[in-house]
Amino acid sequence: MAIDPRTPVVVGIGQVDQRPENLSQAEEPYRLMSAAVAAALADSGAPAAARAVELIAVVQGAWSYTDPARLVADRLGITDTGTALITMGGQAPQAALNTLFTRIQRGELDAAVVTGGETIWSRRKLRARGERLVTTRQTDAQPDEILGHELTMSTPFEEARGIDQPPVIYPIFESAIRAANGETIDEHRARLGELWAGFNRVAVANEHAWIRRPMTAEEIVTPTTDNRMVGFPYTKAMNSNWYLDQAAAVFVTSAKEAERLGVGRDRWVFPWTGGSAHDTPAVTNRRDLHSSPAIGSIAEALYRHCRIGSDDIDHVDLYSCFPSAVQIGAAEFGFGLDRPLTVTGGLTFAGGPLNNYVTHSVAAMVEVLRNDPGVGLVTANGGYVTKHTAALYRSDPPPDPWADLDTQTAADRIEPVPGDEAFTGDARIEGYTVMHHRSEPPVALVAVRTPSGARSWGRGLNEAVCSELMAAEGVGRPVRLGSKGQIDLI
Repeated sequence: MAIDPRTPVVVGIGQVDQRPENLSQAEEPYRLMSAAVAAALADSGAPAAARAVELIAVVQGAWSYTDPARLVADRLGITDTGTALITMGGQAPQAALNTLFTRIQRGELDAAVVTGGETIWSRRKLRARGERLVTTRQTDAQPDEILGHELTMSTPFEEARGIDQPPVIYPIFESAIRAANGETIDEHRARLGELWAGFNRVAVANEHAWIRRPMTAEEIVTPTTDNRMVGFPYTKAMNSNWYLDQAAAVFVTSAKEAERLGVGRDRWVFPWTGGSAHDTPAVTNRRDLHSSPAIGSIAEALYRHCRIGSDDIDHVDLYSCFPSAVQIGAAEFGFGLDRPLTVTGGLTFAGGPLNNYVTHSVAAMVEVLRNDPGVGLVTANGGYVTKHTAALYRSDPPPDPWADLDTQTAADRIEPVPGDEAFTGDARIEGYTVMHHRSEPPVALVAVRTPSGARSWGRGLNEAVCSELMAAEGVGRPVRLGSKGQIDLI
């Protein structure tokens, strides 16, 4: 089969991490990214790979560089390349790759690199010693372009009620999933343990994973001194982990450029198609708290475009910041939880370097497809199951040109739920968590549905309320919501 010379192809991947015993030897973020890019270029096997790069795009991170791609280019001696900064969000790496694949297919680009990296582990370690990680000061350089759009996370009302952080909102989704499945708290806890133990096993086998210590299902779900409860029912071992030093890079070219560079066919992995959509920016307005119409619209479009179904996907890496994100993604793509859903080990164990996890998952997927040919799916999630991007990768050339599908129209057909910020009175719990802070009493945070069907948010500061919601199912229970958001169980 002849390959269209404009076909985009991934030809190089690189993943690096650092955990030096001597913290003074820790590299700053852009140097870690540079090492990942160098590894990706070397992985292609092309001696002239660096000279071919026309664009370096860096995923925004927890650092202050204004044009990190320029620092990477200068360190590696890559001249005459454009630079881009990719906006915040867990969906951002795959969304940027989809954009670059489109440009390559259109003949606007021949070779580019996406990279990102964090050094949060070494920075915190040094801070605890009263020291700081020395970093390059860059404040006046600007990238040639910005890829992506800024992500709105929450509304002022949600923030005022404490509904404004991932460790709060994802366990609220989890309670809604449990209720939708008709599970008891104990049944649900056991299932979560098995799900996350499967992710742990993959991480243990992944040489690039940050946490490779084997954990049983029971160890994962049981609160201990080292595995404290964070947001019920999630222990620390079920939360996303960004306390790490990691970087990754993906080198993409056109088929014609890969041929020109002499990249061996054993290095080629083809993106077939991708899609993006978002759910309502505010969780308050979601249809429900246990599904994602936007992910469902992407799944339907990808399957229809490629004329395949869920059983045709050989390898999967679902975005895995928290177990609820995995379950929602699996349900919308038609996957059972009894099949492998990660090739990395997920953000808890493999590591979630802020916005850059998906660069690692794409790199891992490419490696898997090189060794075990077939179809691979990578999904990406930004916000609170808010913005979504996915792509199908294959070890064989696509029959149709790459397409980045716009699936937002289908997602927008879902009628949003109205919010009611002024509501007081009797309502029913739709979802909840009990947050545990190291030095403060626990607090229950709840989503409620009013008699009119609107959604509002409440807080339970009473220890008895918190204990009762962890001992017995709270979803569906009647509560009384006060004018300042306080709740009482009825």
